[in-house]
Amino acid sequence: MGFQDSVSYLYKNPLVTGAAEYVKYAAGAVMPAAKKSASNAVPKVSECTAPIWKHAYGGSSFVRLAGVFGASAVALGAYGAHNIFPKEGNEELKRVFETANRYHFLHTVALLGVPLCRWPRTAGSLLVLGMVLFSGTCYYYALTGSKQLSRFTPVGGTLLIFGWLAMVL
Repeated sequence: MGFQDSVSYLYKNPLVTGAAEYVKYAAGAVMPAAKKSASNAVPKVSECTAPIWKHAYGGSSFVRLAGVFGASAVALGAYGAHNIFPKEGNEELKRVFETANRYHFLHTVALLGVPLCRWPRTAGSLLVLGMVLFSGTCYYYALTGSKQLSRFTPVGGTLLIFGWLAMVL
């Protein structure tokens, strides 16, 4: 797939074309149509009748995973803020925990968009593995102080980058 195909997909994917059709449909409903001559006739655009969830059905397991990851991000964030780091302690571990939680939340939201990309299984799998490796190893270090699993953190970060790139393609 070349550069031109990628750019073409950005403008012709179902989400963009459906949104463009909706805007045209809504604009026609708000503004009364002016009488047009036969030479200036604009072809009628058919409205998108399929609901958005039908476009996303192929990757719906990733939406469910996003729910699980979102709940765990909230629970871990609350646990870290109220039980572990309210007292004065190691600032480096607190910073690592906050970074892990921030990336956990951000990529949970990204998982919600996975079903709308061209290869949802590839992008979703890369994002899930990246979140588990990156955020998981950061959480482990922040909670235990052991750097035993820190060598996997860059691998998780790389998988997150590849997951975002897979969403673009």
